[in-house]
Order: sequence, then C-alpha cells, then structure tokens
Amino acid sequence: MTTSVLISRSGSMIARFFEYMGELTIIWTQTLGWIFVPPFHGRRFLEQARRIGPGSFFISALVAFFVGMIIALQMAYMMVRLSAEIYIPNVVAVSLTRELAPVLTALIVAGRIGAGITAEIGSMTVTEQVDALRAFACDPVKYLVVPRFLGLVVMLPILTVFADLIGIMGGYMICVNKLSVTAPMYFTMVIQSLAIKDIVTGLIKTIFFGMIIAIVGCHQGLTVKGGAEGVGRATTVSVVRSFIMIIITDCMFTTLFYFVFNV
Repeated sequence: MTTSVLISRSGSMIARFFEYMGELTIIWTQTLGWIFVPPFHGRRFLEQARRIGPGSFFISALVAFFVGMIIALQMAYMMVRLSAEIYIPNVVAVSLTRELAPVLTALIVAGRIGAGITAEIGSMTVTEQVDALRAFACDPVKYLVVPRFLGLVVMLPILTVFADLIGIMGGYMICVNKLSVTAPMYFTMVIQSLAIKDIVTGLIKTIFFGMIIAIVGCHQGLTVKGGAEGVGRATTVSVVRSFIMIIITDCMFTTLFYFVFNV
C-alpha cells in the first residue's frame, strides 16, 4: 500500500468519524429538546422502563453476583499470603461501585436493549413506518427516541445500584464461607471503605452510558438501509459502537474524577 493511498484512507476514516459524531450530536440535542415539549408520552416511557429495568435485572444481577465472587477469590490469592484478607471487602466494594458494576451493567444493557432498539426502529424504517410518522406530522425523534432515551437514563442507574448490592453479596459468600472473615466484620469493612463519592461517581457514569446506548441504537435504526440484511448489519454495528463508546467514556470519566476532582 502506497503512502498516498494510506493517507487517503486515513483521511476518509477521520472524516467519517467526525461526520458520525456530528450525527449523534444532532440526534442527542433534538432528543433533549423534545423531552420538554408536550405532549408527553408517559405510557411509552413506562413501557420502555419496564422493558429495560425488570427485563434486564436478572442477567445484570447474575453477572454482578459472580463478579463479586471472582474479585474476592482473586484478591484472596495474594491477601491470604500477607494475612490481609480483612481488606478484601474494601476492594470488592470500591471496585464494584466505582467501575465494574456500572460498566458491566451498561455493556449487558447495550447488548440486550441497544440491539433490540436498533432492530425495532430499523424494521420500522425499512418498512416505511417512520416515513408514515413524518407524513402525520409526528416527529420520529419525539415518538421513538425520547421514551427509549428516558427509559435508559432512568433505569440504568437503578440497575447499577442493585448490581452494587448483589455484587457485594457475592464477595460476602466467598469471604465469610471460605476466608477467616465474619459476617459482621465483612459489612463493617464494606461500610467503612465506601464513601458517598464512590457510589455517586459510578451512578454519574451510568447516566451517560444510558445516553450512549439510546442515541447510538436509535441513530442506527433510523439510518438503516438495505432491508432485512441492513437491519441485521445495523444491529451488529450498534452493539459494537456502544461497547467502544462506553469503555472510552468510562476511561474519560475515571481520568476526570481522579486528576481533576480528586475523587
């Protein structure tokens, strides 16, 4: 590959990246604007919230429980040698609330709900139902995007709170049953190690993760082309891009909290 071709392809990729980010920014600003404009589709929001929250609770709780157990087991490998297993509850609680529970819950919801959003709206797009909404003077962003956006922004932090609690219980199962840590000692160490900032920083991230899942999924659905094959392709792209953006956003917020706000 010659240098000129490499530069040309790199330039095209960079231009496409900024074009894509611009499209996401446009639909994001439109969504924020329509949230405060009546009529308010409360029933549609509740339908999406029920689908996102209770529908994703079991899988997110299951993953959080086993992740809590895994953290405790991995920490025990070194801490037992140092006779410092008493500090394992601290590591489990802080790592879950600040990083693992928010990110893993967001990835689970992105794979489950984000893909469904893209497939649903994409099917409506290729069958011209979205065009029918426009013909009846109903903005697709207002009718389709806003309820899903609000549902994810509201329910993802709630799912994360449950993931925090259940993940801590997973660590409890290992520390109390396999290590020399009593139940009162475990919960005392968890309470002493956790600060409000640990919980809040994790929940702040989930709000933005919810925005990413909603905007990326809806954008891919509204811009799908190519019939059923295009819907499948858009669904795959939606999940992959949501994953990448969630990880990058988490890294940015972690850096911001640590170096700027010292939390």
